[in-house]
Amino acid sequence: MPWSNQNGGGPWGGGGNNQGPWGQGPNRPRGGGGGNGGGGNGGPPDLEDIIRRSQDRLRGVVPGGFNGGIFAIILVVIAAFFVFQSIYTVQPDERGVELRFGKPKDEIAGPGLHFHFWPFETVEIVKVTEQQINIGARGNANSSEGLMLSGDQNIVNVQFSLLFTVTDPRAYLFNLETPNATLQQVAESAMREVVGRRPAQDVFRDNREGISTQVRDIIQGTMDTYGAGVAINAVPIEDAAPPREVADAFEEVQRAEQDEDRFVEEANQYANQKLGQARGQAAQVREEASAYKDRVVNEATGEAQRFISIYDAYKTAPDVTRERIFLETMEQVLKNSNKIILDDKQGVVPYLPLNEMLRQNNAQPGAATNRGGNP
Repeated sequence: MPWSNQNGGGPWGGGGNNQGPWGQGPNRPRGGGGGNGGGGNGGPPDLEDIIRRSQDRLRGVVPGGFNGGIFAIILVVIAAFFVFQSIYTVQPDERGVELRFGKPKDEIAGPGLHFHFWPFETVEIVKVTEQQINIGARGNANSSEGLMLSGDQNIVNVQFSLLFTVTDPRAYLFNLETPNATLQQVAESAMREVVGRRPAQDVFRDNREGISTQVRDIIQGTMDTYGAGVAINAVPIEDAAPPREVADAFEEVQRAEQDEDRFVEEANQYANQKLGQARGQAAQVREEASAYKDRVVNEATGEAQRFISIYDAYKTAPDVTRERIFLETMEQVLKNSNKIILDDKQGVVPYLPLNEMLRQNNAQPGAATNRGGNP
């Protein structure tokens, strides 16, 4: 090998005479031979020597010597830690409230980089964008968190959310011990109060919007009383259903109510049909009565006018009028009679064709009908 040509020694000056590349034989005791603590050319480097040389280099680098440099490093580390703890950042959707000896300041820290004197001052960060609290079973069938009793004594499982924003960070942090838990409890209480005054059908589909608005007003009023510094934006009802144990019975009731509505609708249609027919018939009867009334009135008016005209003529010539009326009346009365009246003034007629006269009278229309009524 190449190191075997350098006077029979290794690459570090050793070797030869059955020695290894580090200047010692395989059975040479450790720590023997050479100077500088046995770390000369004939032995391995000494660990103590390496540590001592490292300390000498460190003294040359640190000002004031090794002991003074440690103290300066400690001061630098403490100062860096103080600065790191004293500087904080507020995000655009957050606000910061600084506390001096545990008492909150009046100022509210907006978005950006801020400085406070730690540890005498601390900061609490609050999120001021819209937050959401979910209330209800949400897939947990064994949970009774959303079970409520409605006004018609039905049990409903209501799942809803509470959307709110923080308007006063100081009040939100320090007026209530646990603001989110208080909000959830107040929301559950308000929902139970409103649902308990309404039928279950309003919660299921008829009036969810009205219930949400009323619950939101109750929550807002309660939190304003507490001085919580929050604004309730909405309380949407996400789901409302009967409990799983009575779901089949409730669906049966729903089907019965739907059948009832259908029957009522059919009955209303039938009633409207019959009512229309009755109204049409009533209108027809009224029209016929009105026509009959007009006809009778017109006939009576005509008869009255005729009587008045005859009366006027009678006043002018009473005898003539009386005789004419008598003759016309007798003509009307006796025109269908089978009697033969002879005028005694004419005397006895040699031949009177009575049979022909009777046949002529019988041949006239209406003679047969009037014959039975005359003697």
